[in-house]
Amino acid sequence: RFDLRRDREGHFVAGEEMVANARYIAEAVEIPVIVDADTGYGNALNVMRTVRAFEQAGVAGIHIEDQDWPKKCGHMLGRRVIAAEDMAAKIRVACEARVDPNFLIIARTDARTTLGPDEALRRGELYRNAGADLLFIESPETVEEMERIGRTFAGVPLVANMVEGGRTPLLDAATLERIGYRLAIFPALGFLAAGAVLDKAYRGLREKGSSVGLDVELYPFKAFGELMGFNRISEFDRKYR
Repeated sequence: RFDLRRDREGHFVAGEEMVANARYIAEAVEIPVIVDADTGYGNALNVMRTVRAFEQAGVAGIHIEDQDWPKKCGHMLGRRVIAAEDMAAKIRVACEARVDPNFLIIARTDARTTLGPDEALRRGELYRNAGADLLFIESPETVEEMERIGRTFAGVPLVANMVEGGRTPLLDAATLERIGYRLAIFPALGFLAAGAVLDKAYRGLREKGSSVGLDVELYPFKAFGELMGFNRISEFDRKYR
C-alpha cells in the first residue's frame, strides 16, 4: 500500500485517493496536468508504484520531494528532510519506472529552510544527476537566492513556487524566465481567492438575510452550467432518450 496522509480533520487520505483525484482532473481538462506526489508515498519501492499509478491516471508528470514523513507545506517551518542519497535513489527509480519517456519527473528539495541554500543546491545537483527532468528548489527567500539557483543550474528547467504570503518573493513570468525558471506554479491563488469571496459572500448573506444586492461578483448561473458541462449532458439526453 501507499503510505497515508491526514486531511485537516485528522482522517487518513491514502495515496490511492490522490491518484483517483488526479485521474478525475486529467479527464476533465484538455491541458497537461502536473501532480504533487508528496514524498512518493514511501520508500523507493513505493515510488515505483506511485509513478506507474499516476502515469496510468493520465497526468503529464509528478513532483516528488525529499521531506520526511509526515510532510508539511513547503512554506512552513519545521520541515525535516531525508538523506539526500535516499532521495536520489527515489528519483532514479521514478525515472526507470515510467513507461512514457515524456512523463515528467520533477525533483523537489525542501532543504533550504532548515539546512540552508548551499545544501539545497547540493541536493539539486544530486537529483539532477539521478535523472530528474526538472528541479524544484523549494522556498528560496530572496530574489538573489533565486538568481543564484538559476546560475547554478543554467540550462536546467527549474520550477518556481509562487505562494501568495509565502516565503518566496512573487515574481512575474518575464522575470522568472530571465533568471532561469521555466515553470511557475501558483498553488494557493485559487483557494485564497475563493476563500476571500466566500467569506465576503456569506458574511453579507448573514447580515442582509438575502443574496440580493450583495457586493460580490458572481459567476453567471447559466455560464457556470456551461462550464460544468450541462450543455453536453442536455445534448446527450436529446440524442439518446
